[in-house]
Amino acid sequence: MRLTWIVTALAAVLVVLFVVSNTAPVALGLWPFDARIVLPLAVAVLAVAAIAFLFGAAIAWFACLPYRTRARRLDRSVEVLQAEVGTLKDRLAQTEARRPAPGRVSPSTELVAR
Repeated sequence: MRLTWIVTALAAVLVVLFVVSNTAPVALGLWPFDARIVLPLAVAVLAVAAIAFLFGAAIAWFACLPYRTRARRLDRSVEVLQAEVGTLKDRLAQTEARRPAPGRVSPSTELVAR
């Protein structure tokens, strides 16, 4: 846990140092359009990094979608099977309760023995 905080703090310090060091304005444009945006270099780089991160996260989310669907389906089948096991245990307990004790002879057995 502490290692996570140390790594996060180190990354935050590096990002702050990057932003402070790269304040020169940069004009950004997209080819078929004539519009240009003037931003500090750090903002442009961090914006591109954020967009790339979100794109990668979306790809990972869609790649895991079949596994999450399968896990949900398996969870539902586990719940059904657990309910069935509970029902079978109840039936077994009822059957065990109806069975005579091992040392006792049931009345129907006495009649057969005579």
